Amino acid sequence: MANDTDRLPDGCAVDTVDIVRIERLIQALPGDLGKLFSTQELADAGDGPGRAASLAARFAAKEACLKLFPRETALNIITAMDFSVARDNYGAPQIVVTPAAEIVLGRHLVATINISLTHSATSASAVALRVAKVIQTTWGGRFVYRWLPYRKKVILENLNRVYGANVAQDQIVRLAQAHYGHLLSLFRELIAFRFLSEQRKMALVRVEGVPELTEAFVAGKGVLILTGHFGNFEVATVAGIEHFPQVKGRMHFLRRPIKPKWLSDMLTRRFNQAGFGVVGRRGSLEEIVATIEKGDAIVFPFDQFARRPEGIPVEFFGHAAGTFKSMAVIALATGAPVMPAASWREPDGSHVLKFWPALEPILDDDVGAEIVRNTRAYNAALELAIVRHPEQWWWVHRRWKNQPQTTRNASNPV
Repeated sequence: MANDTDRLPDGCAVDTVDIVRIERLIQALPGDLGKLFSTQELADAGDGPGRAASLAARFAAKEACLKLFPRETALNIITAMDFSVARDNYGAPQIVVTPAAEIVLGRHLVATINISLTHSATSASAVALRVAKVIQTTWGGRFVYRWLPYRKKVILENLNRVYGANVAQDQIVRLAQAHYGHLLSLFRELIAFRFLSEQRKMALVRVEGVPELTEAFVAGKGVLILTGHFGNFEVATVAGIEHFPQVKGRMHFLRRPIKPKWLSDMLTRRFNQAGFGVVGRRGSLEEIVATIEKGDAIVFPFDQFARRPEGIPVEFFGHAAGTFKSMAVIALATGAPVMPAASWREPDGSHVLKFWPALEPILDDDVGAEIVRNTRAYNAALELAIVRHPEQWWWVHRRWKNQPQTTRNASNPV
C-alpha cells in the first residue's frame, strides 16, 4: 500500500491496494467484509470476477481519504468506515461520509472530497482531492468587522479554537466577517418579521423532518428537541410552527431572560402569540418533567455555557465545555426521545427548519458515565449542525468559558 505523498499538492492523497490482498480477505473472512465496506459498496461490487478489484479500489479510496486528515486518523477520530464510495446519477464515484467524518471535513472547511478510481490486473488505486468550502462575505459584514467589532475578540477566540489548527488565518477572518453579515441579516429580519402577513411568514420557512417529529409526538412519551442558536432561530421557529397547527400549545421553549429586558419580553410575547409556551431555565425541572409526561415537547437550546452544578465539562469541538447535564438526566429518566433540530438561512433569504431522527440513547452501568456519554452525543449533534453552516452559529457566546485561550492569538489579526 503506497504511503509516499510528499510530492503531492496540498489537499490531495493517493493510495494503492494489491488486489490479491482483497481476494484473500474475501476467501478467508467473507463474513467480515461488512466491517470494511458499506452495504451499498458490497452491492455495487457485485459477485462476479471483478468483485475483488472493485472492492480494492474502494478500500484505496478510504485510505486516500484518511491521508487527507492525518491528525484525526492518528487519534482514531475517523476510520476507514467513515468513508464509502457511491455512484451518482451518471455513474461517477463520489465519497459519502458519516457524521463523524463530516465534522472533521467541516473543521477543515472542506466542502466535499472528489475521488478518482482505477485498477490494473494486479492493483487498484484512488486519488482523493479536498474541495474547499467557499465562505461568502458581505459588504455589511466586512464593515462591521472593521468598524463596529461587537465582541470581536470572543468571536475570533471561538473560531480559532474550532478551526485555527486546520485553516489559514485569512479564512478565520472571513468566517468572522461572514458571521457579522449573518448578525446584520438576523437583526433586519427580526424587525421586518412583525409586519409580514401570516401567509408570507409561512412561505418564508421550509420545514424538513415532519414525519420524524410527528412520529415522536404520536409515541406519547414527550419530546426533547435538542437545538442551539442556529440561523435566525427566532423567525424560523415562530414561522415554522404555522406548518404544525396540531402541535400549537404543545411545544415549550426552555429559555432564560436575555438583555436588554425589552428584547427578552418582545421575544417571549412573540413566542406566546405564535403558540409556544415558555419555561424558565432555572428552577424548572419539575415543570419540564410534567410537560414531558403529558406528551408535550421541550425545545432545549443546548449550546450555551453551563456552570456547575447544572453543567459538567464535556467535549465540544475537541475542548472541554461546561454543558447542561439536565437533558440527559430527563431523557434517561422519562424515556423521552431527543431530536436534534436546527435552522439556517438559504442564499435566497428563505429559511429551513429541520428536525433529524431521535438519537439512540447510550446505556451504561455507571450512571455518571451514562450522563456524560449521552451529553457528549448531544454536543456532537450540535457540532454537525454548526459545521454545515458555520457562519450562522452564535459565535458571540463564551462557550468555552474558563478554558485556556488557544495558542494562536487572533485578537488582532490583520
